[in-house]
Amino acid sequence: MTPISDSSPAIAPSVIAGLLLAARDHQQSLGLPSSGAEQIVEKSGASRSSAYEAKSRLLSSLSSLVRPVGRPAVPAAVPAPLPVLDALCHQTLRFVMDHPGSVYGGPERRKYSDAFRLFVLDRHHEHLGLGVEALAKAIEVPLDTLRDWLRLPAPPPPAPAETDPTAWGTSNPQLQTLLSAWETWEGAFAPFCDHVREHLRLPYRRTIITNILEAHGVRLRKKREGRSPDEKGLRKTFETFFPGAQWVADGSPVLVVNLLGKTFGFNVELVVDAHTGAFTGVSLRDQEDAAALVEAVADGKATTGAAPLAVLVDNRPSNLTPEVGEALAADGTLLIPATPARPQNKAHVEGGFGLFRQMVPPLILTAATDQDLAREVLRLVVLTWGRTLNHRPRADRGGRSRIDLYGDNPTPEQVAQARAALEERLRRQQDARRTSQARQDPQVRAILAAAFESFSIADPGGQQLDAIARYPLWSVVDGIAVFAGKRAAGTLPHNLEHPGRYLAAIVRNHAQRREADRICEEMIKARLETRDSLLAPLVRDRAALVLQHAESSPRRLACFVDNALETDRLLDRLFWLSAAGEVICGALQADRAALYLLGARRIHANTRVSHADRLRASTFLAGEAVPLE
Repeated sequence: MTPISDSSPAIAPSVIAGLLLAARDHQQSLGLPSSGAEQIVEKSGASRSSAYEAKSRLLSSLSSLVRPVGRPAVPAAVPAPLPVLDALCHQTLRFVMDHPGSVYGGPERRKYSDAFRLFVLDRHHEHLGLGVEALAKAIEVPLDTLRDWLRLPAPPPPAPAETDPTAWGTSNPQLQTLLSAWETWEGAFAPFCDHVREHLRLPYRRTIITNILEAHGVRLRKKREGRSPDEKGLRKTFETFFPGAQWVADGSPVLVVNLLGKTFGFNVELVVDAHTGAFTGVSLRDQEDAAALVEAVADGKATTGAAPLAVLVDNRPSNLTPEVGEALAADGTLLIPATPARPQNKAHVEGGFGLFRQMVPPLILTAATDQDLAREVLRLVVLTWGRTLNHRPRADRGGRSRIDLYGDNPTPEQVAQARAALEERLRRQQDARRTSQARQDPQVRAILAAAFESFSIADPGGQQLDAIARYPLWSVVDGIAVFAGKRAAGTLPHNLEHPGRYLAAIVRNHAQRREADRICEEMIKARLETRDSLLAPLVRDRAALVLQHAESSPRRLACFVDNALETDRLLDRLFWLSAAGEVICGALQADRAALYLLGARRIHANTRVSHADRLRASTFLAGEAVPLE
């Protein structure tokens, strides 16, 4: 028997009729031709009631067929209690009515006074569980603005690459803003640079601001004074003994240009005899390192036939490594570092490099080889220059050349005397260093050693660590924190060659500022003891505030910080900051961090005070809250 296929439709007639009726409504709204309702019911074979019922179900399920683009909506946060929000709204309105002008500007860009910012910070501290979003909505302050007030200022980001300001036209809007601000500025130049970065939000550092103002003729930089009388008086006072007693070594970069279409850089390590000025040894390497110094001294030894009694080098870390000391000690040669910050100690080798640059033209070569050929070409040029100069007569030496002068043989007495003098000089340096280390705090040296290792600061001889360890513990800790913060923020000077010296400068500045602050504190104590009339009102005001806010440490702290920033007298400011520090020290250990954060926020919310003074005030408050002395 042949099977009969099922001819019943896959979709019920009522569903088809409901779909067509739903489509008919949309066709009519869009002005499209459509069939009549009776025709749809008749042709589909469904009953009228079932067709309209299917239409209702289809229309109600359409919204669930298509999911909106993006992530699902986040459920709304639990709203804050209405009485709290109403109270905040009334307090804000009352503050604005009592302080006209505290909120001004249009709705697109409102501006707020320092007093209003402090008011908002107080409300945030009172309602910590309310949430930033709810607080911003209650006091009608934009959420991003409120979050910015609650955030302590971070170090400024590095400025973008700066071009020549003389090539900028006055049509540049940022340039116009800078010039207009300078025309109305009446203070010092350093605060103006802070004002440009912090308030005008221009990405210019102090150097580029100086160049812009000088290029437009509105501010000319002061010229540095000439050579000091002390430097003139020290000329020709370098003590020498005889040829071969003491050599002076240093390195200098030299470029070979247009060789194989490239530019190659090398380091020329030169060794000069201090007594005769003869060029005894040279080394050519890709960079200035310990191997370059050892190779140059060995070349000088091969040239003269004997090692010197001592070699004078600068304080570059690569010159003071153990490898250099061991290599020189094998020949009985002393390694003597030059006196810091006195380049005239190496005048012999510096003068040699000056003559080299005068006699040799720019090394612009064209050849069909690689970098080894470039190094050999440079070696030949340096050898030719050195040999020629060694044989040139010298007018200041009676017409004798460097070769003639180096041929003078010292007597055994002169050798012994020179060696004793050089050993005595080295002994005094070592004794002074050991004495300095003995007087230093072992804890400070341990902290510095860990910081040097963390920052990867090379200090083979330990001289940089010795220079910093003589400062107190608190200044060293603050200096390390500033250095770490600058490195994390990327604001350390570009291509910093001597990070140890930079860290030493930071520690020294902190020590000097803290010393000045401590002197002022002692002046305050002395005046308090003598009942000075200048501080008597401050004492009365502090006693009144303590009595008024005896039960609230945050309010007492806020009043002390506000009084500190409202005065321009350094003594008054330190008086109130010391009082604020006492509030933090008197609190429980668990509450001290929150109290310090409250004080620091109030300090940085007061824009009437310069950025530098705000940083100094917050640093002083941190020292009072967590003393390390």
